[in-house]
Amino acid sequence: MFQSNFDPAYWAGRYAAGQDQWDAGAITEPLRAYFAQLGPPDARRILIPGAGRAYEAEYLHRGGWPNVFVADFAAEPLHALQQRVPDFPAEHLLQADFFALAGPFDLIVEQTFFCALDPALRSDYARHCAELLRPGGKLVGLLFEGKVGPGHEPPFGGTREEYRELFAAYFEFVHFEAAYNSIKPRQGRELFICLRRK
Repeated sequence: MFQSNFDPAYWAGRYAAGQDQWDAGAITEPLRAYFAQLGPPDARRILIPGAGRAYEAEYLHRGGWPNVFVADFAAEPLHALQQRVPDFPAEHLLQADFFALAGPFDLIVEQTFFCALDPALRSDYARHCAELLRPGGKLVGLLFEGKVGPGHEPPFGGTREEYRELFAAYFEFVHFEAAYNSIKPRQGRELFICLRRK
């Protein structure tokens, strides 16, 4: 049976115990490649929810993007980002419940947050992403395809059919294919998504 709320204490415990195997230690290639084609930095507001140690936020910030926001339940990964990137704006580090966040944002970056949620919350996730985005804003990132964890705690996988059903009411599917440039441990198990808010 799934735990209904993987709360801050749960995630703090996982970090403390070193059970953070989702942490790749750097930005992953699919997102680096996507960010490279965004063009020069501008005022777009970018949210990275459930960001963990937020290598994607570090990459964007160092690239000159001024409005990158990081949200996580647990304090530990946000502190880790502050230590690595002391000039990252403190007001852009949000220790908060994703479902309590308010927008609007132009881009939401999905990197191992969706797979960390109780699957019962997935429809709420899809809806809230749409609520957080401006019309035409995008949800971009990676979803695990197939079974990836023990089944009773994160990470949770899924199928393309499940994912299409979750997002179709709120988003147009710009890109929804197997990632060709996943990091080695995730090869053949990731979908790269680019969804545009209707």
